[in-house]
Amino acid sequence: MTNFQSKIPEYIVEKSNIVRLIIFTALFALLFINFYAPFGVRYWFNVSQVQLLLYSSLIILTGVLVVVISRVLMYMASKRFPVNYWHYAVWVLSEVFFMALFYAMFEKLIFHDERVFAHLLKVSIQNTALVLLLPYSAMWLYFSWQEKNRQLEQLSNGETIIDSSKNMIPFHDEKGILRLSMKQENFLYIEASDNYANIFYINKGKISRFLLRNTLKRMESLFKNTEIVRCHRSYMVNFEKVKVIRKDKEGLQLELDLPSVIDIPVSRSYVDKVMVTFSKYCTTG
Repeated sequence: MTNFQSKIPEYIVEKSNIVRLIIFTALFALLFINFYAPFGVRYWFNVSQVQLLLYSSLIILTGVLVVVISRVLMYMASKRFPVNYWHYAVWVLSEVFFMALFYAMFEKLIFHDERVFAHLLKVSIQNTALVLLLPYSAMWLYFSWQEKNRQLEQLSNGETIIDSSKNMIPFHDEKGILRLSMKQENFLYIEASDNYANIFYINKGKISRFLLRNTLKRMESLFKNTEIVRCHRSYMVNFEKVKVIRKDKEGLQLELDLPSVIDIPVSRSYVDKVMVTFSKYCTTG
């Protein structure tokens, strides 16, 4: 059962998938309006079928601009804070409402439809829900299937899969053998030590260290698109635990939410990545 407080899968807000969603929705809407003929489009124009196809397509594509603007805003928002399932549900319902409002106003103001506006809006919402929810559902299933295939390919290549929607973090050695696993809330940071990595975490209220034979470079690729970010040639940090970014004469330092933990340095080459990640946890107003 889906927890509406948890984050939506990362692939939903990937730029390439958003582009594909918009294109598929636009194509579906074009077919829908010309074959199903909702919104009373057959009565909008006293023209031939070909001209009707041209004009109605122009109208539906104008309405799809609502989706384009909405998805661009969603992509930008996902870079600043986690998008949960309930956020996404409200977002989609808002898209349905505003697109329906556009079509209802179009019928009333441009074509002077004599029906009551509330009725026009109700019918428009019903039709717009079909125009958006059907392609949205189909693309969600497709993206999910695509992600499963990607994970199967990773497994076949002997790679480790990190699922950020889960709360457990696995740590494998260089041979791919699982050596340590913990809840993300207990993980603090990783410090490189030649061909080994020191993993620092909270165990029974105390800070513990686990020596793992693996390199930071290999581990960085495994934790891609998660809150575990490399900030220095010798350090990776769990940004869920970062409390303060401080700049002093030695450069940027990350203060974690435990007073007994050392400050984690940020090297110049990782400053941009660190600031982008940290901005996701910043709230305004």
